[in-house]
Amino acid sequence: MERYDLIVIGGGPGGYLAAQRAAESGMKTALFEKNKLGGTCLNEGCIPTKTLLHSAKIYEQAKKGESFGVTAETVRFSHSRALERKDRVVKTLVSGIEAAMKRKKVTVISEQAMLVGKTEDAFEVQAGTAYYTAGKVVLATGSEAALPEIPGLKEAVEGGFAVTSREILQERELPDKLVIVGAGAVGLEFAAYFAALGVEVSVAELQDQIAGRADKEISALLKKALEKKGIRFYLRCKAARITERGLYYEKEGREELLAADKILLSMGRKPRLRKTGIWNVGLEAERGRIRTDSHMETSVKGLYAVGDVNGESMLAHTAYREAEAAVHHMRGIEDEVDYARIPAVIYTSPEAAWIGETKESAEEKGISVVTAKLPMIYAGRFAAENEGTEGICKLAAEREFGRIVGVHLAGPYASEMIWGIGALMERGTTVEEIKRMVFPHPTVSEIIKETAALLSAKR
Repeated sequence: MERYDLIVIGGGPGGYLAAQRAAESGMKTALFEKNKLGGTCLNEGCIPTKTLLHSAKIYEQAKKGESFGVTAETVRFSHSRALERKDRVVKTLVSGIEAAMKRKKVTVISEQAMLVGKTEDAFEVQAGTAYYTAGKVVLATGSEAALPEIPGLKEAVEGGFAVTSREILQERELPDKLVIVGAGAVGLEFAAYFAALGVEVSVAELQDQIAGRADKEISALLKKALEKKGIRFYLRCKAARITERGLYYEKEGREELLAADKILLSMGRKPRLRKTGIWNVGLEAERGRIRTDSHMETSVKGLYAVGDVNGESMLAHTAYREAEAAVHHMRGIEDEVDYARIPAVIYTSPEAAWIGETKESAEEKGISVVTAKLPMIYAGRFAAENEGTEGICKLAAEREFGRIVGVHLAGPYASEMIWGIGALMERGTTVEEIKRMVFPHPTVSEIIKETAALLSAKR
């Protein structure tokens, strides 16, 4: 029976980074992944969708090139070619992770693994017909699409009429009419991609705004921009049933039909707990997730849970941070995950990104804040590179001390700017300190400094 210092179950972002960091620290490490390394993010989520969205953005830019002085004749889009490029990108990145594991001397075992027992000093893990032990275990089994009880859903999924983000990434034929259930990040990104290709896209959402917990003004701006691309939104709508005709939804006591050739189910994800064997070591799930402390350790000493499986923040970059904190804790290094500093991004065109508090959420927590906002057009580079595109920057700061507590962006490059303001927030930076910082000119990021100056004047 092979003995390791650490066994990691699941090879997604949290899993492979935990294995890498542990191996770098000298721990004998094994990583179990029955499918491809990279998990949902690399193979079925983050990377494939961003690759396709980039192709769509190039296509959209080519079509409106005349306003920039560029005339492109007979611009066409090949969905199959875009999918082929997506596959190449994924293959390259998966190969990179495989090489990193080999370089760091992580033992990678391509088997489904599960916990089967625990002694005083070790966990026992089974994979296939073999057994392994380790003093510590990281569960990083990820998540799967949440499929609620909707009449007709099961039959629609079995027949391929209704699909999740996994299956739609393999669809070679474009539907004429696509109905998306759910207006979170995944639903909106697929909506943007297919609408750019000329598909008639309708999005049904139970809440009264799109983009989940985004600032209401950011959500409204994004909705307006996507509607200009032809996407139709149906808010405060409950999915009632699915038939061969499409999705029937309920709103204000009435039932209406959204006709579809294909339905994309994008109603969130749930932790993947099946076959983990957590009950064999005395751990029970709470409300379908594995609870951890701020070091990512579960109630069973030596057993950690990172990434989607703990249900705290189902984002790849959260999983990375959790993996680092978990390995640090194993090594006796003090480290905690601060979820208030985790950025969220939607990679549509325009992009949306945010971190920290809105005015409303801050006041609910008893934090007195002052806010300021500016259109992105105040930044010279934004004006130079964008035509007919709206954008906005909103900052929230403590009224008394001026420390930044929230930033909300909509516009090109938002995804590349959000980390910087998050780093400033991590260090308790004030608006006065931001005013004294030198931002390169011209850049879109200058909008942060301009908005900080406006915020300072309002204090």
